[in-house]
Amino acid sequence: MARKLTLRKMGGSVGTTFPKEMLDRLNLQDGDDISVVETDDGLLLTPYDPDFDRAMDAFDIIHRKYRNAFRELAK
Repeated sequence: MARKLTLRKMGGSVGTTFPKEMLDRLNLQDGDDISVVETDDGLLLTPYDPDFDRAMDAFDIIHRKYRNAFRELAK
């Protein structure tokens, strides 16, 4: 669903507000982090953090390599 949001000056930055019904539907609230990803089609706002996914992929590689050490440390 497309919504038109207006950018407004907020202190030294520029921001927008989201309608309450949209926040409720997306299960977002004040203080939640969202990521802004530039795409060929424009901007994508998402709660998904691509950096976190890359970090988890790196951890999976290390965890597989040192699984016995992690098992011992967990005792």
